[in-house]
Parts: sequence; C-alpha cells; structure tokens
Amino acid sequence: MSLSLSTSRRDRTTSWPALAWLLVVLVIAVHQWHWWRTPDALDTDVMALLPRDGGARHADRLSQQLAMSAARRLVVLVGADDAVGGAQAARIFEQAWREAAPELLPVPQVDAAQTVASLAPWRDRLLSEAQREQIRSGSPQALAEAALADLYLPGFLPRLGAWGDDPLNLGAAWWRERMLATPVQWRDGHAVVEADGRVWHVLLRELPGSAFALDGQVRQQAAIARAEAAAQALVPHTRVRAAGIPLFAEAAAQRASVEINVIGWGSLAAIAILMLLAFRSPLPLLTVALSLAVGCAVAVSATAWLFGQVHLITLVFGATLIGVAEDYGIHYWAARTSAPSETAPSLMKRLMPGMLLALLSTVAAYAVLGAAPFPGLRQMAAFSSIGLVAAFLTVVCWMPWLDSGAKQGALARAIGSSLLRWPRWTLPRTRRDWWFAGVGAALVIVAGAFGMARLSASDDVRQLQSAPAALIDAQREVQRLLRGPSPAQFILACAADADAVLAVEEAVRPHLAAQQSQGRLIGWQALSDWVPSAARQRENAAWVAAAETAVRTLAAAQLGDVARRVPLRAGEALTLEHFLSLPIGAPMRAQWLASGDRGACSAILLDAPTHAGIDALAVALADVPGAEMVDRPARISATLATYRVAMSWLLVAGFALVYAVLWHRFRAAAWRAWLPTLVATGLTLSVLGWMGEPFQLFNVLALIVLLGVGVDYGIFLVEHRGDPSAWLAVVLGAASTLLSFGLLGLSTTPALRAFGLTLALGLAFVWVLSPLLRPALPRSGH
Repeated sequence: MSLSLSTSRRDRTTSWPALAWLLVVLVIAVHQWHWWRTPDALDTDVMALLPRDGGARHADRLSQQLAMSAARRLVVLVGADDAVGGAQAARIFEQAWREAAPELLPVPQVDAAQTVASLAPWRDRLLSEAQREQIRSGSPQALAEAALADLYLPGFLPRLGAWGDDPLNLGAAWWRERMLATPVQWRDGHAVVEADGRVWHVLLRELPGSAFALDGQVRQQAAIARAEAAAQALVPHTRVRAAGIPLFAEAAAQRASVEINVIGWGSLAAIAILMLLAFRSPLPLLTVALSLAVGCAVAVSATAWLFGQVHLITLVFGATLIGVAEDYGIHYWAARTSAPSETAPSLMKRLMPGMLLALLSTVAAYAVLGAAPFPGLRQMAAFSSIGLVAAFLTVVCWMPWLDSGAKQGALARAIGSSLLRWPRWTLPRTRRDWWFAGVGAALVIVAGAFGMARLSASDDVRQLQSAPAALIDAQREVQRLLRGPSPAQFILACAADADAVLAVEEAVRPHLAAQQSQGRLIGWQALSDWVPSAARQRENAAWVAAAETAVRTLAAAQLGDVARRVPLRAGEALTLEHFLSLPIGAPMRAQWLASGDRGACSAILLDAPTHAGIDALAVALADVPGAEMVDRPARISATLATYRVAMSWLLVAGFALVYAVLWHRFRAAAWRAWLPTLVATGLTLSVLGWMGEPFQLFNVLALIVLLGVGVDYGIFLVEHRGDPSAWLAVVLGAASTLLSFGLLGLSTTPALRAFGLTLALGLAFVWVLSPLLRPALPRSGH
C-alpha cells in the first residue's frame, strides 16, 4: 500500500512538465487556427530573403504588380491560312471554348473612338518625336501647304475631327504611331495579327479567381484542347497557340499532385509499415507523428511572432524537421522494446543525455544559419531550431505518459542483432595492412577529389520550376507574335512625383532608341509614350500654337472662317493620374507605383531585349539619375548564388560547432560521432560531380539537413556502445528519412530532385560509416 502511494505521489510531482507543455500546445493550436486564416500569412517573394534598399523594394513591388496583372489572363491565338478561314476558325473556337470553360471572363476591350475623344483636349500636347521635329524644323509655308493638301486631297491618315480643330492632323499621326507599336490590328471588332503567312485572331479570357488556387486538374488545358479540336474539324489547317500563367500553374499543380500521391503517400505508407513491423503496435507511429506535428506548429507560430510573416521557402525548408525530429521518438521506442520491464521515467532519464546531445548538436548546425546577415537565413534558423526543441519537449514530456508498452517484432530483433555482425574499423596492425589501407585511402581520396573537381555551380532561376516543353514553346511563340514585353526585365524610373518620373523616362528614351537601332531591342512600352512630362507638354503646345497660327493665317484667304476657328484646348497639362483613370490607361496601371511621401516609380517594359542590350542599358543608365536596369531573373539567380555561397561557408562553420559540442561530451571519442557525416558529405559531393549534377542551393540545404541527421546516428552509437536498440533507432531513423526525402530524387522539379538526391546519397553513406566507426564495447560489455 505504501509502495503504491509513493508511486502515485511521484507521478503527480513529475507530471507537471507534461501538463505545462500541454497548455503551451493549446495556446499554439489557437494561434494556428487564426494564423492560417490570415490572407497574407505567407510571404512568397523570393527577393524578401535578402536585405534590400528602397530602390530594390520599389523594383520588387513593381515586379509583383506586373506579374499579378497577367496572373489570371489566358491568351489564345487561333490561326489559319487566310482571313476568311481565320475568322471562321476563331468563331468556332471561341464558341467551343465558352462552352468548355464557362467560368472564364472576357477581357474588356478598349474603344478606340472613345479614347480619341477623351484625349482630344490635349491634342496639341501629345506629340511624337517625329512630329516635334517636323513642327520645329518645318517652315510655316510648308506646313500650310501640307495642311491644305491634306484638306483637298486626303492622304492615308483619316482625320479624327474637323480640319479647324487640328489643321496639322497631329492627332491622327500620333494615334497611328501608338497603334504601330503593337502588331495587333482591329478588323470588324476583332484583334488580328498577320505573321508567318497566317492570320491569327487574338482571344483573351481571365480566370475569376487566383491562377494558383488549383486542385491538380488541367481544366483550362483540356478546354482549349476541346475547342481546338472543334475548330480543326471544320477548318483543317487551324493552328492554336495558348499562353498564360494559369496554364503553367495548372501544369505545376498536376505534377505536384502526382508526385505527392506517388512519393508522399507512398513514402508515408512505407514508413508506417516499417514502424508497425518493428514495434508491432500503432502507438509508436502515432506518438512520433504527434511530436512532429507539434514541432512544426510551434515553429510556425514562433516564426510568425518573431518575423511578422513566414516565408514560403522557410516553410518548405522547415519540412526537413520531419527527417530530424522523428529520431527522438524512434530512439525512445527502440529502447523501450529492448527494456520492457523498465519504467518509462527511468528509461527517459537514461536516454536523456544522448537525446539532449543530439538536440544540441543539430540545433547548433541550424543555428549557424542565423549568423548570416540575411533575413531569410535567420528565419530558417529560427524555424528549424524552435521546431526541433518543440518536438524534443513533446517526446520528453509526453511519451512516458503515453507509453502503454510496446513489443519488439522479429524485424526489430533482426536489425538490432545485425550490429554485432557489422564490421568495425580499427587501426592496421601489420605493415601489409597499412599498405593496403594506404592504397585504398589514396584511391578514395583521388576519386573523390576528381569528382568534386567536376562540380560546377548553377544558380539559374529556372531550376526552381520545370514546365512542360510544349507550354514553354507556345508561350515563346505567342510572345513573339504579339511582341509583348516581358515583366521580368524592365527599366525602373523613380523620382519625387509623377511628373518627375515622366521626365526620367524621357531622359531614358535616347538610350532605348540607340539600342533599338543596333538591333538589340525591338521596342519598349513606357507611360511617357502616352503622357509627356508637363514641361514637354508646354513646349509642344507652344510649338503647335505657333505653327497653327501661321497655317491659319496663310490658309485664311482660301478657307475664311474655317481657318480662323479656334479649337477647344485643355488649360492644364494631361496628368498621369488622369490618363491611368481612363480605359486606355487600364492595361498600363501595373507599370505605375505611387509611394506617397517617398516618391513614385514607373516601369519601362522592354520588348525582346538581347543580353548585350541589357548590359549596355545597365551601363548607360548609370548616367541617368533615377533610372535603373532591373533584370529580375538575373537578380533572383544572384540571390540563389549568394545563398549558396553563404550557406556553404555556414555548413563548414556548422561542422566546427557540432564537433565542439561533441568534444564536450565524448572527448577523444568525439570524432567517431562526427567523422561519418563529414566523410559522407565529401563522398556525396564527389558522386554528384561524377554524375554531372549541377551544384546549387538545394544541394547545400540537403547537406545541412544531413549534418543535423547524420550526427544524431553517430551520437546514439557512441553514447550507447553496442546497444542493439541504438542501432535499431539509427536504422529506422535513416530508413524513414530516406523514404521521406530521399524519394524526392524522383521528382521532375530540378530543385526538389537535387535536394532528394543529395540527401539520399548522404544518408546512405552515413548509414554505412556510422557503425563502421563505432567505438569498441566497454570491457564490462557483452
């Protein structure tokens, strides 16, 4: 009776950590419920990972605006050999497309007549460069003769109003130049492009919601395919080219869905079967899953509290906690099955030193990331470290109280006993053994050195995604036919206010014209093409007033009152804000960024710039205050390169810090827990070099995970010398981590494949080397 009473008292006094941790987890659960319902909880901007100055922030915001303006739009070109066939094919396609995808919304078209009327009061202020030169250099007599000739013998430019309102016909010439900037022409209310011996009809549609809110189905691609088949059935030579972010998002979602089902659920099922065979009970599997869920939830909440937002890349990298934090729970249950009669608190107390050391060494490896002056790395370090501590506390506080016993299966006994048969490396004893060991080591070192010498860095942003080749080809062809500028490369113009921004754009135009004349640029799209600066508008108005006065004076004898008619003119300059509020300005609103007291910026979009053209513009714009060349792909690639180099050095620092932690515990035997992961890292890099795999950021991320995981295996084998349960924990932990992340090597996404392949190779090497370098059994051992 007294024994039962003392046991009950001990349970009550030692259960408070479990209750305290339960209260913390409940608070986290409430925060998680609210946090995931927040619209802007996740940050998806890659450039947010790096420190940025004001100009970079403006460039990033404009890039986001430009991307979002086209995020929901689909562009389809329907082409045929002649105008009649093209019109028929487009009509059939559009009807079938509407039936197959009724949720799509038509894109409003700009009414040319309405646009001309809305800009008529500023007709004397809107002049092209050619018109400015014509008026400035032309004599009044020549201008009058040309105006009268245009009145009596109309040329190819139709007038946009009465002769008296615009005797020089400036409005028609200006409008024609704007229209010639795009290959799209209007015929009978339809947008048409003639190219490659075909007549292409341009069809535009928009998704009603986000292009990325997808479920893995290819509805839009299927709808376009059905509409194409319907058009080709009646017009056999019809060709269809479709482009747009929704198509790429659908393809990515479908690929991700397949990979999640095959790799994700397949690996999860394999892990569950493996643990059930080893422990013959679902309880170990459920408790390990609980520790992982709590660790990830606490990491998300803590990161959100510390940084305000959680970056998507941090969340993806934080998923590696699954491969690390599971080791604590697996180690507990492996030891539990080998000591069924030992009480749970006593078992946890015995395992605590090794588990705590594994935690400290892994947290040290992740915490090294926080030393870099990059917000993204610090966030990753905080997320991973906090998540590991939370998973560890879940195992320590809850597993002894959830432990109702577990049985050791035949698989677990076979794995545990295999440690005694595993070879163990010892110093050679004879000269012959030394000779063979030296030759073998030399061959391995030479092969490894050659392999690592073959490694080549690759930081191309395209490694972050892998779209189907057909979609990429169609996108390129549509962009070529429409001559649409890419939002990925543009010129950033910033100044104190809107008018000053327009002046900066005008200062950039000569440099653009120079690159265009050299064939390095097809064209550009700037707000100042439509709205000149106030100073230029005043100058234009003065020149036009003088020219028109001279023309009217010379033409008065022939036209009488018509020549003396004074047209209605706007008293103030056309402002950018007013232009963007018009329907004609809607497509260009994404190019404008007003930042209040901090000034304003615009984006000059470039049409098919060459690499030489971009480099030349970057140099030339250094002399234009407020102008900057923004090459988004190059900036993101530079970001990836910066991270790759920084994290590679931090990986080296992580190895040094982890060894210091191990030395504090194991002293002279510390190298046995540390060296397997170091050698495995070198061998992995060598194999990647021999395979011709590019070395990128995601290889380094995998090696950091390998450091955190691999050292745990060495710690368990050194801390518990010759203990079969420790070897069982290592085998199950390595197998589950391989199944969780190693199978990512089968992914079609280059970044995920690099991560999975690197981790799979590294874990395989650590798995082999850790028992090979284990210490000898103590003299009192079995």
